[in-house]
Amino acid sequence: MQFTKPVELQATVKSSGPSRRSFLVGATGLVVAMALPIKGRTQALAAADAKFAPNAFIRVSPDNVVTVLIKHLEMGQGANTGLAILAADEMDADWSQIRAEQAPDDPALYANLAFGVQGTGGSTGLANSYMTMREAGATARALLVEAAAQTWGISAGDISVSTGVVTNETTGQTATFGELAERAATLPMPQDVQLKDPSDFKLIGAEGITRLDAADKARGQSTFSIDVMREGMQVVTVLHPPKFGAVLSSLDASAALDLPGVNAVREIPSGVAVYGADTFAALRGRDALIAQWDETNAETRSSRDLEEQFLAAARSPARVAENIGDVDASLDQSERTFEAEYIFPYLAHAAMEPLDGVIEWTPEQADVWSAIQIPTIAAPVFSSTLGVAPDAVSIHTMYAGGSFGHRSTPTNHFESELAHVAAAAGPGAYKLQWTREDDMTQGYYRPLTVHRFRGGLDADGNITCWDNTVANQSIMAGTMFEQALMTDGLDRTSFEGSTDLPYALPARRVSWAQMQTGVPVLWWRAVGHTHTAYATETFLDELLIAGGRDPVQGRLDLITEDRPRDRAVLERVAEMAQWSGPGTGERRYGVALHRSFGSFVAQIAEVEDRDGTPHVTRVWCALDCGVAVTPDVIRAQMEGGIGFGLSATLFEQLTLEAGGTVRERNYGAYRVLGLEEMPEIMVDIMPSEVAPTGVGEPGTPPISAAVGNAWRAHTGQTPRRLPIIGA
Repeated sequence: MQFTKPVELQATVKSSGPSRRSFLVGATGLVVAMALPIKGRTQALAAADAKFAPNAFIRVSPDNVVTVLIKHLEMGQGANTGLAILAADEMDADWSQIRAEQAPDDPALYANLAFGVQGTGGSTGLANSYMTMREAGATARALLVEAAAQTWGISAGDISVSTGVVTNETTGQTATFGELAERAATLPMPQDVQLKDPSDFKLIGAEGITRLDAADKARGQSTFSIDVMREGMQVVTVLHPPKFGAVLSSLDASAALDLPGVNAVREIPSGVAVYGADTFAALRGRDALIAQWDETNAETRSSRDLEEQFLAAARSPARVAENIGDVDASLDQSERTFEAEYIFPYLAHAAMEPLDGVIEWTPEQADVWSAIQIPTIAAPVFSSTLGVAPDAVSIHTMYAGGSFGHRSTPTNHFESELAHVAAAAGPGAYKLQWTREDDMTQGYYRPLTVHRFRGGLDADGNITCWDNTVANQSIMAGTMFEQALMTDGLDRTSFEGSTDLPYALPARRVSWAQMQTGVPVLWWRAVGHTHTAYATETFLDELLIAGGRDPVQGRLDLITEDRPRDRAVLERVAEMAQWSGPGTGERRYGVALHRSFGSFVAQIAEVEDRDGTPHVTRVWCALDCGVAVTPDVIRAQMEGGIGFGLSATLFEQLTLEAGGTVRERNYGAYRVLGLEEMPEIMVDIMPSEVAPTGVGEPGTPPISAAVGNAWRAHTGQTPRRLPIIGA
C-alpha cells in the first residue's frame, strides 16, 4: 500500500564524504598500514583483496596530530580512549596530540578477532585489539625513528622518543612526529617491531587519563545518530503491530495525509511508514492512522502464562549441558535436601537514545549513518534491499547513546526497516526515528528465564550435590549465528555462568530446556550471566548457611586449586569490606563471586531495610581483568555495570499482559534506578600481567546476588522472583 500527496518532497543527494577506503587515498603524512592476521575470519573475508586495502590504524599528519582509527563502536564504554592509549603508549606519543576516529566499515581491514567480522560486543573490544593496537603504535614509532635517522644521517639506535618528540641523543636536535610524517610515509613497512616491556608503559595503566570523547560529550558537541541531518531529508516513523507476530490487514491513511507536513504513508514489511517534513509531522501522521491487524499468528500469552510453562519445563528432564558425578544418587543419600525456583522477567535495554538512523541513497550508492554494532552483517541488508552494489554501501558509525546489546541484533531488524523505508520511497534521504515507546514495545528483550535447583548436604553440613535446570528461549536459534555458536543443540548464552563453577561440588548437573515463544529476544548486558549469577550465588549462599558455613569462608573452602584468580578477588573484596559475616543490625551484607567475559569479579553489598524494601548503601568490588589499560575507565565501567544490574534487581521488568500486549511503554512504567539511589561504590583492580579481558559487562552479574544475599540476611528469605521491588 502506498498513499502519497500530489507533490511529495524529494531529497537532493549530496556527496556523503569519504568512503570506507578513500580516506587513504591522497593522504598527506603517515598512514600506518598493516596486514594483521584475523583469527576466525570467514571464507568471504579471507578472499578480500588485502593488497588493495591494507589494515590502517594510525594517521600522523603534518600538523602533529595522531589519529587512531577505532574499529569498535563507542557507546559509552570508553573504546576510543582505551584503544588509542595502546597505540599512543607504543608510539611514545603525547596524549594531547591523540585523536580517535571511527574506522570505516570494512571487515577485511577491521574485523573483531574474536568474531571474524567487524563488530563490537561481548566485552571483546579492548581484549581482541590489545596486541593489534600496540603493534600498530610500535610500527608507527619505528617508521618515525627511521625517518629521523635518515634525515640526520645517524643510526636509529642514537634516537630516543618521548611525549611525541624525537631526539638525536648525540646533538640534542629534535623533531615532532608531524615534521617527520611525510618522510616516514615513504619508508618500507618494518617487520617484527619490538613491543615495550610492560614495566616501561607510561600511558597504559596510568591514572587520570582524560577520555578523548569526554569534553565534546559534556559540551553537547558530539554527533550521535539522532543528531544527523541531511539536506532534503524526510523523517519517518513506523506504526508497528501491537502484538508480536501480528500483520496488517487494513489501513485508512486519509486523516494522516490531511495533516500538514505529512508527505506519504507506505506499507513496509514491519508495519506502516509515515514520511514527514519533520519528526512532529511524522509522529502526528502516525497517530492519525487507522489500522487493523490480523493476530492469527500473534503471540497472545501473558508473562504469567509463559512463566507457568517455563516452570513446568524446568521441573522436567532437559538437555544436559554439564554432568559431574551421580547427582540423583547423591540427592538420595543426602542428609538434607533443598529446592528453589527462580523467575527472571523480560528486560528492555532502555538505552537513553532509542534506535535511529539516516540513509541517503541513489541507485549507484548508499550511505548510512547509525550506531551499528556489527556493520559486517548490516551492510548486505542495505545492498540487497536497495539493489545497490555491495561495495557502494558505506556505513558511517556514529556514537551510540547506550546500547547494552540492542544495536547488535542478528536479524538486523532496525537496519532492515531503515532499508525498506528508503526502498519504498525511492532515492533520497530519510531519517528513521523510533520513539521510546517503539524501543520498549517492539521486543528484542533479555529472555524470560526460570531456574530450578536441587541441592543436598551431608550430616556435617558439606554440599553433596547440585542440580540446576534452566528454561528459556534461545537467542541464537534461527539466526545466522546458530550454526557457528550452538553446539549439540545447546545455546550456551542461555545458561552461561551456571557451568564451570569455581567450586568443588562432588556431583553437579546443569540442564537446559529450550522454550519457544513469539517474543523476539536478544543479548542484554552480560547476557546469560545476568540471571545465572543471581541463581547460582544465592542458592549456594543458602546451602552454605544451612551447613553452618560463613558465606565468604565457605566459598573460599570450595574454590578449587586451579582457580586462584577467583580466590584472589574474593579475598580482596572481603578485606575491602572488612567482612565479618552477614550482620545482624540495620545494615546487612551479601557477597557474590562470578566470572564472565574472561574477568573475575567479587562484590559485597551493604543493604538497609527501609520500610520493608531494600536500599543498597555501599558496594565493594574487586576485579581481575588482566592488564588494566585505563584504570579510570575500568572503574567507571564497574560502577556503571553495578548500577545497571542493581536497577534490574530492584525495579526493571517488561510484562506481557493477557492477550500479549506490552504493559511498560516508557520510563513511567519501566522504572530504572535513579541517581539518588546509586550506592557508594569502591572498586579495586587487581594487579596483573595477563592480557586484558572484558570490563564492559562483568560488573553487572554479581551485584544482584550480593543484594539478594544481603536481603535474605534481613528477611530470612531469598527473593525468588526479580525484581525485588518492581515499578
